[in-house]
Amino acid sequence: MAQNEFSSIFENYPNASRDSLIPLLQDIQEAQGYLSREAVIAVGEHLSLPASKIYGVATFYNQFSFEPQGKYHIQVCRGTACHVRGSLATLDAVERELGIKAGSTSRDGLFSLEVVACIGACGLAPVISINGEFYAGATGDKIKDIIDIYRRKAAQNESE
Repeated sequence: MAQNEFSSIFENYPNASRDSLIPLLQDIQEAQGYLSREAVIAVGEHLSLPASKIYGVATFYNQFSFEPQGKYHIQVCRGTACHVRGSLATLDAVERELGIKAGSTSRDGLFSLEVVACIGACGLAPVISINGEFYAGATGDKIKDIIDIYRRKAAQNESE
């Protein structure tokens, strides 16, 4: 995202103060897909705050990402119900299948992986979400099939 693209977002926050920080970061992340180093610096300049303060606030909230997200963002729930029903094995299976660790994005940019404390779908445990679509009972043996759905979607989109 170029500096002038930040400017268009900043126009929505004239005379912005510290109170605008979180909505401003949310808007940038929505537009850019993550918070780049350049974005953090630009927000600091816009709000007359040091980049270290911006970074400190952004790292406090796990809604913000500092890495580009994959086309398909996978969230693995590690809440209590999911933990009891085997979500650690689910997480291991996703990491193995994608060849990445939680907090990373695959080299091809297709998948990113995040561990979340609770998705709020305890009755479906263990559950994963891919771009907001929930997969109930996502045990290790189902992970390859689930991920293959998205690999096929990506291949189909490329061929169109």
